[in-house]
Order: sequence, then C-alpha cells, then structure tokens
Amino acid sequence: MSSILDTAKTWLTATFDSDTKTKVEHLINNNTEELNDSFYKNLEFGTGGMRGVMGVGTNRINKYTLGKNTQGISNYLKKVYPNEDLKVVIAYDCRHNSDTLAKTVAEVFSANDIKVYLFSELRTTPALSFAVKHLNCHVGIVLTASHNPPEYNGYKVYWTDGGQIVPPQDKEIIAEINKLDFSEINFNANETKIELIDTEVDEAFLSASVKNGSFNAKDKDNFKIVFTSLHGTSITAVPEVLKRAGYTNVTVIEEQAKPDGDFPTVVSPNPEEPEALSIAIKKAEDIGADMVIGTDPDCDRLGIAVRNLEGKLELLNGNQTMVLMTKFLLEQRKQKGFTGDEFIGSTIVSTPMMNKLADLYKVECKTALTGFKWIAKMIKDAPNQYFVGGGEESFGFMVGDFVRDKDAVTSTLLACEIGANAKANGSSFYQDLIATYVDCGFYKEKLVSLTKKGASGAEEIKQMMVDFKDNPVTTIDGSKVEWIEDYNTSTAKNVITGEEKEINIPKSNVLIYIAEDGTKMAARPSGTEPKIKFYFSVNTNLEKAEDFSVANKQLEEKINRILKELNLN
Repeated sequence: MSSILDTAKTWLTATFDSDTKTKVEHLINNNTEELNDSFYKNLEFGTGGMRGVMGVGTNRINKYTLGKNTQGISNYLKKVYPNEDLKVVIAYDCRHNSDTLAKTVAEVFSANDIKVYLFSELRTTPALSFAVKHLNCHVGIVLTASHNPPEYNGYKVYWTDGGQIVPPQDKEIIAEINKLDFSEINFNANETKIELIDTEVDEAFLSASVKNGSFNAKDKDNFKIVFTSLHGTSITAVPEVLKRAGYTNVTVIEEQAKPDGDFPTVVSPNPEEPEALSIAIKKAEDIGADMVIGTDPDCDRLGIAVRNLEGKLELLNGNQTMVLMTKFLLEQRKQKGFTGDEFIGSTIVSTPMMNKLADLYKVECKTALTGFKWIAKMIKDAPNQYFVGGGEESFGFMVGDFVRDKDAVTSTLLACEIGANAKANGSSFYQDLIATYVDCGFYKEKLVSLTKKGASGAEEIKQMMVDFKDNPVTTIDGSKVEWIEDYNTSTAKNVITGEEKEINIPKSNVLIYIAEDGTKMAARPSGTEPKIKFYFSVNTNLEKAEDFSVANKQLEEKINRILKELNLN
C-alpha cells in the first residue's frame, strides 16, 4: 500500500493540472479501494491496444497516460524515420471524452513537430485503418474502447500498413513509452500542424467499402434489413454504404441511431450479447425482416440475426458468420479462377471449420493469435499472396485487405449480399450455412467468459491458468485428450504418444486441449477486459441438411455436459 500511496503522491506535483490533483487528493483521503485500483499498476497494451476505466491514475485512461503514450510514439517515430516528414491520422468514437482525448493526442503529436490529420467528428475504426494508407501516414490512432462498458475508453495504435502494431514495433514503442516520466510529455500544441479531415477521406472509404463488399446480389429490393448502430459510429457509414450498394429496404432503429456514450437503451453495446439486438429483433419480427445487423460502438464487430428453419430470427455467433462469409468469398474467387496464391485467415480460438473450408477450396488457411493485428500481419508478411478474407470468433471479419482491421462496415454489406443472393435463389443465409456444414462437417462453438475485476481478480485469473497447466484435463466428455497446446512455451504435446511439436507463432498465455474426437477447449485471459475466456468447439458429420436439427441438439447437449464437467455452467 505504501508504494501505491507514494505513486499517487507523485500526481500531486506541478506536472499535473489542478483538477487532477484535486481528484487524487480526494482518493487519498476518502477512497482507499479506488486509490489502489487507480495506481496499483500502469495501464498496459493488450490484444486490442490499451483500454481501461477513465479517471486519474496510472491504471486509468486520462490525458496523462495517453499523453505519455503519444510522446513515446513521437520519440520512436523520430528514431525510426529520422529524415522524413512524419504524419499521423487520428479518429475517435462516441464515448465520453473521446473527442477531447483525441484533441489532446493531436496536440502532443503536433508539439513534437508531427503533421496530424484529425477527423472532425466521430468515425469508425475501419475508416481510420483505411485512412492510414490512404493519407500515407506513419501511424494511426483511434480513441475507442470498442464494446466495453460506458466508463471505459481506449487507445489503439496502427502502423504504416493500416494494421495495429505487432512485433517488433509494439515492444519497441512500449519500451520508449516506459522510459518516459510524465513531466516529459510535450503538451504545447502547434495548431498549424493539425488539419481537420472529413469528406474527402469519407468518400474514398465508402467507395472502397462498396467496391469490396458488393457481388451483384439479385433482388436487393426484396431483401428486408433492420440495422442498429447501438448508439455508435457506424451510423456515419453503414446506411450510406447499403444505399450505394442498392439496398432500399433498410430500417434503421432510430432510438439507437444517435451516438451516445451512455448507451442508454442497452445493458452492453456488444453485438455478441443477444440483449443488445433485442430492440432491432423485435422490430424485425414486427415488419417481417430477413436480417438484423447491429454493430459495436467503433464499428469493427457485427452481430447478425437471420431466420432459422422455423422462421424465427436467431442470433448467429461469430464463427458461423465468419464461415459463411469466407465460403461466399472463396466461391466468388473460384468463379473468377483461382491463381494458386490465395489464403484465408483465422485465429487459434476460432472454429476449426476454417481449416476444413480451406481444404475444400484447396487454399491455405493461416492461423494466428487472437486479435486482428495478427491477421493484418499475415497479409503484411505475405505480399505475394492474395488475401481472400478472414476473421475470428469475436464477431469480427475482414473482406480483402483494403482495411487492415476487422471491418463491420464492409462485412455488413457482405452479409446482406449473401442473404439477398440466397433468398433470390430460393434459399436463405441460414440454409446456406447448413449446406456448408454438410460440405465441411458440422462444428458448433460456445464461449464462456468469467469476469474478475481489480488486482485480486487479476491474481485469480493468473491462478486459474496455472491450475489448468499444472493439473491438465485428461478427458473431455469421455474422449481422451490427445494434444495439449501451450502457447506460453510454444509447445504442442501429444499426451498419448509423447510426440512434441513446436508452435511457430508468438508466445501468448493460451492453453488449448484437443480430444481424440476433435473436441477443442481453449483457456485464455482477455487482453482487453478483466476476464478469463473459455472457448469450446464440438463437431459431427452432417450427411444431409435434413439431419441438422437432430445433430444441432446433440452437439448442444454435448457442450452442456462439458460445461457441467468443468464447473462452468
């Protein structure tokens, strides 16, 4: 506690403004628990940049923690590009303080003699990723906490290719940041270095999105869509992209269309949660819509609900939408003619079905750690290969490589193209998905997240991972565990034969068990939230579409048995 108090007292010095000092003094005198959580560590970069609760302290998002990041990046850019005119582009979402924090970040860059393009109003994350390359910038920054609760904000860093920072840049940048004292942040803005941007970049992004997401679907007027932006940034792009692509039958949920950092109509602005789309689904049932789509606050994730075999709207998971989107893109590429250099991308905790799809179409499936920065790195590391598309289980997808992060703008259009095309052909999005299960095997996934907040929660999550490693699971629902993949040690071991293999991707705190029947379980602490996540995948052969309902029920029961077995139900 004494070290925490000592750290807090450094925030009472002349380096910090009077408002900050008043708030720190209040914590010291009145709220020990909040003081501890605000100062017990430095906020760290995770899988999706830096996210945290807004407030004073080293473990909070504020002008000083973000200013320090920005000063460190400025110093790093000058080392890496000593003779270049440096340029950055900055965007921000609908969250409280995003606009003022974005302005602070712009001011620090400008104070370091770096040209800044700052979006004049809130914009989507995919628009920021696109803008990095479009404006030929060295770095991009977006102020967002994605789908986290209202008290959060965040800071994501993009490199020259439009993808988020990865090794070696990430560790080098973090080392540069950690060298700094808060007193070394240059807040003295040079306003002549800051240029507001909007229409020109918007037009380029929207045009590129329509170009990459359109596939001449038939009978678009006959395809009825309900869309909700969940109070986020997608309202600036998705309705316009759908309109330009020829979709006239689109109902926007007006009570969720206005950007609002309180997200007043939802418990969580996360399209992974069925509750978040409940208003849109009700509207869709009322008007007989074919599809519901909702996006998270910064518009990189999308949730999709479509009509199931009983005609009811059903929210699909990220694995299901990823599989069908990827298959559709592969089919389009096949019709043009494969050139032999194609690949698709996925992650280690996503459905194994992506590999089955790759086998079906005889293309490569590259698999990476969780986080779209790794999929962007795949593209960067394979300049002579053609990236068809890819995604991860957490409701994110990338259509081609013109945006180097998950892109709910273009993916929304792609989903509508698939749905409209299927309907015109007497099928549906859901039926096309079942057909894919017949082709590749029926894989069903489930995610379980446990929230553990604060310092004690972090310790609990750490201990859970240690326990899983020291006391490995030996069977899953009666099937022997065959492989244990430990991404911390980069080793995969066949516990039946004793065979060991090296895992040739960067180390990460992930443990995966694979049973003899193909059942897969992964344990992974979240890189952006105080959670530990458990990912499950079970599978069976599906001989014909008519067998789907029975097989679906059997796999659901299997997952429930596994959850009970592991005390996770």
